[in-house]
Amino acid sequence: MADTNNRDITEEMVEETAAEFEEDAKVETGPKANWYVVHTYSGYENKVKANIEKTIENRHLEDEILEVRVPMQDVTEVKNGVRKTSAKKMFPGYVLINMIMNDVTWYVVRNTRGVTGFVGPGSKPVPLSDAEMKPLGIKTENVFINFTEGDTVNVIAGVWKDTVGVVQRMDMGKQTATIMVELFGRETPVEISFDEINKANY
Repeated sequence: MADTNNRDITEEMVEETAAEFEEDAKVETGPKANWYVVHTYSGYENKVKANIEKTIENRHLEDEILEVRVPMQDVTEVKNGVRKTSAKKMFPGYVLINMIMNDVTWYVVRNTRGVTGFVGPGSKPVPLSDAEMKPLGIKTENVFINFTEGDTVNVIAGVWKDTVGVVQRMDMGKQTATIMVELFGRETPVEISFDEINKANY
């Protein structure tokens, strides 16, 4: 009788453990976050970013809306002989959001003040592809590198293939390196993706 009871208890524990494992597996293989583009009123980009981040905090949506970004770029202007570099928005009127798309996150973003809608056919949100994210400086995967600033590298792909240059600067977020190459008899800085260069063996 005792053996029967013990067997029942053991089987019950196995079933419970299996159920817990299945539940964990469901969580681990849940919906994937993607990058989406949101259209905003002109000049509202940073306000939209701040408002969404505040809502994320208030509604504890950190696991569903992972990042809100207003892509910036350095622009150099020359006025009255003076060179000035300033950060400007790459895409005025747009904000990028890394999120898991569901009814809650869609509602939160769509109803944020300053947002006019998601970018996509018929305003249906369409995630950005890896190719679309790369020029925006959004890292999609890690690339192994064997060089650092000051190293001489060979360009192994792209328009600068077979060029040799010295790494001046590295941007880990964009996964690009700025190297000096000779162009028309003078050295010129060129930004190249990590996966297109390799350390020169001299």
